[in-house]
Amino acid sequence: MLNRRTLRIKIMQTLFAYEQCQEADFLLGFDSIEDFFRPDLNSMKVQDKELLKGQRDIATRLFEKRFKGDQTAENSDPRIEESVTGALALVDKLKKKDYAYFRKHIVLEVEKINTLYCSVLNLVPALEKVASLDKRLSTKNFAANPFVEALRENSDLRKETLRAGGDWDQRTDLVRGWWRDCLKTDKTVTEYLALPRPSTEEHTQFIKHTFRKVILGKTTINAWFEEQDLWWAEDHGIIRSMVDKTLKSLGEHGRVELQKLSLNWEEDKDFVERLFSAAAQLDDEYHKLIATHTKNWEVDRLPLTDRVILHMALAEMKTFHNIPVKVTINEYIELAKEYSTPKSRQFINGILDVISKELLRTGKIRKSGRGLIDNK
Repeated sequence: MLNRRTLRIKIMQTLFAYEQCQEADFLLGFDSIEDFFRPDLNSMKVQDKELLKGQRDIATRLFEKRFKGDQTAENSDPRIEESVTGALALVDKLKKKDYAYFRKHIVLEVEKINTLYCSVLNLVPALEKVASLDKRLSTKNFAANPFVEALRENSDLRKETLRAGGDWDQRTDLVRGWWRDCLKTDKTVTEYLALPRPSTEEHTQFIKHTFRKVILGKTTINAWFEEQDLWWAEDHGIIRSMVDKTLKSLGEHGRVELQKLSLNWEEDKDFVERLFSAAAQLDDEYHKLIATHTKNWEVDRLPLTDRVILHMALAEMKTFHNIPVKVTINEYIELAKEYSTPKSRQFINGILDVISKELLRTGKIRKSGRGLIDNK
């Protein structure tokens, strides 16, 4: 099940991708200026290449300054002004397009975890189905496994599978290959299949092994999921935890209980959307605060992960009045420790501590309810 830290990780991943797109858009702005002053080979007029190069260099410097927000005087050369204005308009258009895309897809990326969870569960009955066609090995124990039967008969799983667009029937060749290469050659699997009459414990141990060591272990099956999911390194742990809880839910009634992605998905979805938007569109004053308090560092040269973490932390302090400042700082210190450089933890802690005190003192951030607990 998702918790707020997992959601923050998802937002951080999306913001990281969004920031990388901004850097690419910036380079496309340069490219547009380059194209603007490229000699026209189809023109009947003689092209002054030295003049074009000089105009391009001036326009490039002017574009870079204005992109950073510096105030600059209008250039007397109308062509230079036209090229810079056009480049900035292009970057702004691309930025808006990127923002709309990532804002829409961040929720879908989180919800994708549930789709992957259902795919992992469905894979066991799918493997049993292709195994039953194998004439060289008896798979009656596999077919009679209570968990396999419970998954096959689970109406909630069928509904989720249909909603997600189908099960493993469209990938029978892939599943057949996994049965042949991953399960049929596995010692634990073959020993289980050879048992004359497996006990409940033996049925359970087989299913645990199949999920943990075969499907989610270091096998080609896990590698396939990794190819399908850009963030599988993080999602893998969440899905494994959900599968483990599903295993434990099997009772004497022969039914399993599907795990919910979230106890209150509407509330968590709101958290995701608001925090992403606030961090992606952080006010200039917060960017200036970061620049002021990192004066011994060039902000543009900070690791991108650190910049994203700082933006998220300040956006969270500003947007969510019921989350204590100390809770926010501790959460982002942990993210820095896990995802950034060895020195980032102390750096993030120091910057956020100083800035948060200044924002609280000036009333720029206000806490209410639970958010007041650790901020007095």
